[in-house]
Amino acid sequence: MAAPSAGLPLLLLLLAAALRAAGAVSEPSTVAFDVRPGGVEHSFGQSVGPGQWQMSLGTSEDHQHFTCTIWRPQGKSYLYFTQFKAEVQGAEIEYGMAYSKAAFERESDVPLKSEEFEVTKTSVAHRPGAFKAELSKLVIVAKAARSEL
Repeated sequence: MAAPSAGLPLLLLLLAAALRAAGAVSEPSTVAFDVRPGGVEHSFGQSVGPGQWQMSLGTSEDHQHFTCTIWRPQGKSYLYFTQFKAEVQGAEIEYGMAYSKAAFERESDVPLKSEEFEVTKTSVAHRPGAFKAELSKLVIVAKAARSEL
């Protein structure tokens, strides 16, 4: 059976508050959230309860770097995304990667082609016209902005 083709934009905002909250946590925490078809934009802050997607946020010992991973634990999403964007505030992205398939059982992550997405200092996002509507995982490593005295 073919996966439903929903016009589903996904907007994930990782706000400065999330970065500050991560600084107080020494171990990564995982939060589940739902993404549903319907052609509407979704924002995620944090939800409680079972979900089809998960987000893990962790910090380095010196609290200067954080890693955010957003993925579908079952490996491949049945949803077709028309767009996606994960954004950070209060930090600068040093590494970002998007995957069409997340590792599941004996299978490995399958990265999107480099022309399908772009990484800037503050976001990882689809490239209009090049993104093939398959997204199952995002990884972002960012360095916290340091204010000089």
